Amino acid sequence: MTLPAVSESTFDTEVLGSELPVAVDFGADWCAPCRAVRPVLDELATRYEGRLRIVTVDTEAEQELAARYGIVSIPTLYVFHQGELLRTIPGARTKLEYTAELDAALAEAATF
Repeated sequence: MTLPAVSESTFDTEVLGSELPVAVDFGADWCAPCRAVRPVLDELATRYEGRLRIVTVDTEAEQELAARYGIVSIPTLYVFHQGELLRTIPGARTKLEYTAELDAALAEAATF
């Protein structure tokens, strides 16, 4: 699965307005750690399908959006639910670490 890209113009609708929790992968093509975690996030997007969406933001192309959320290092994964930031996951992680973080975010989202 290829992660769908969101931009400044689609972020509010696709992420903040989503009924499902959304994990946003802030990264860039030139970033080696970003490229390394992409296959893991692609796999997790399939695993969490129907419960959580995973999308990507190209911080090179979407500098204003990255600045809006204070992105200072990449990769960084933000998890939103109903417009609220639930979790910030900076840096490259293993599949097990991402799974633990996303499961915790889903548990928190279930309390809304």
